[in-house]
Amino acid sequence: MAGTTTASPEAPQRDPVKVAIRLRAVESHAAQDHFTTSDPPAGWDIAKYPRVARILRNRRFQFALILPNQIIFWLVITLGLAGTVIPGLNFGTAITWYLWFCLVFVMMVAVGRAWCVMCPFGGFAEWVQRRTFWNRTQKSLGLGLKVPEPIARYGFLWSIATFVGLTYVEEYFNIALPGVPSATSWMVLGIVTSALVFFLVFERRSFCRYFCPLSALIGTVGAAGSVAGFRTRDRQVCLSCKTKDCMRGGTSGYSCPWYTWPGSADSNLACGLCSECYKGCPEGNIGLFLQRPLTSVIAPLRRRADIAWGIVILWGLVLFQQVNAFAPYAAVDSWLNSHMHYPGYPNPVDYFGVIAVVALAVAGVAWVAANKLVSPARVPATAGRGFLERSSKFRAFFLPMTYGLIPVVGADFFARQLPKLFKHVARLIPAIGNPFGLGSTHSPLYNVRLLTNPQIVGVQIGVIAIGTLAAAWTSWKIANRDLGPISTHPRVARLVAVGLAVACGLAAGTMYLFMNAAS
Repeated sequence: MAGTTTASPEAPQRDPVKVAIRLRAVESHAAQDHFTTSDPPAGWDIAKYPRVARILRNRRFQFALILPNQIIFWLVITLGLAGTVIPGLNFGTAITWYLWFCLVFVMMVAVGRAWCVMCPFGGFAEWVQRRTFWNRTQKSLGLGLKVPEPIARYGFLWSIATFVGLTYVEEYFNIALPGVPSATSWMVLGIVTSALVFFLVFERRSFCRYFCPLSALIGTVGAAGSVAGFRTRDRQVCLSCKTKDCMRGGTSGYSCPWYTWPGSADSNLACGLCSECYKGCPEGNIGLFLQRPLTSVIAPLRRRADIAWGIVILWGLVLFQQVNAFAPYAAVDSWLNSHMHYPGYPNPVDYFGVIAVVALAVAGVAWVAANKLVSPARVPATAGRGFLERSSKFRAFFLPMTYGLIPVVGADFFARQLPKLFKHVARLIPAIGNPFGLGSTHSPLYNVRLLTNPQIVGVQIGVIAIGTLAAAWTSWKIANRDLGPISTHPRVARLVAVGLAVACGLAAGTMYLFMNAAS
């Protein structure tokens, strides 16, 4: 049952480029393509400061981040099952749906994968897998299998699928209104159990990289964040390294749990900020870099199809969550249920149908634009297998265009959480006191609203406006670099990309006006 997590120094050395290609199978270019210069990545390396360096080297640091969340989430599970059945007074439902989900989006925009470094789901499972809270062990508990390449090739699409599926379950059982507190507990317990099973079957953080419901959402929206993640300071040192401890693991650090090579990273997409590469690098050539907001949206030269499709699917999902607040949707859903004899809301046809229509509509815009504007002779050929790696005019236009939508999609998800925050977050205080007999529905804070409905709508429109402006700007920057060179009419290509971002923002903002702060 035990599987090794690292190679000994005497183990045969493997080609580092082949290692990177295998561990990044979903990506279409070899890692050496990124080593075009010996200059360090742009940004501010905060790991060069001694105090920060000491914290990052301390193996107890991540444990200290995970432990408080671990305690809170076991309280969520316990109190959801054994506490009061009044949702607004139950600590589990109050902290999960009135506060936590909103804070996760704030962390995404500010710090990228900040939640991943303190996540209680992966943290608990990793403690079991490694058989320790923080010490470096040489053997792991479990089978230590690799995710099969045909599965890994689809990358974050698995995470998108689990998020969409879990959201359907939440909608069907009315978990996040919130509904019955025990439903929240069972959902959280289900995620913890799933994480543990995956950690015991597969090596490293395969669950976090491919299957966690939040991974793709955090990775895409978090690209707007100011933390670039752990990167190589000097690429030439990285190229000449013989051990590749950051990837393979060594005596000081584990192999990268996220299958990311710091030397080839061009975004913060898959850096879980665990600092194992920093601890393990024998040359001290890894830094923790900060960057300007939106850099990881604009900068990547290698766009990924799983991310592009993930963005439009997420866009369809959040639009469904807006559409379902209107009366005509309820009538359609009821009509479908009556004809299909389906027992409850939402009907899977309209749920998955809305998501599919939105995703295909965006893809249709790219298809038409690519066929009208892209010159096949200007599209670079790429090697690879499968539809995610196949080069085409559509792919060449679709991938850059969808990356530009990340800010407005993230803003829409955040805006959708604001009614619960501003209407009900004050209930968290009596919910904390309720197990001790100190909180009830008669508490002055139980019905306190931080903002009125018109004020909430104003904040939502403001958030969408900021996201739309950011999406328009990133779309313009990306189009100038990526779409202009392949287009027969570069100006039109730029206008299509920017116009789509603005149209998405206008659609979302208009719906918030008519939703009147619906939860």
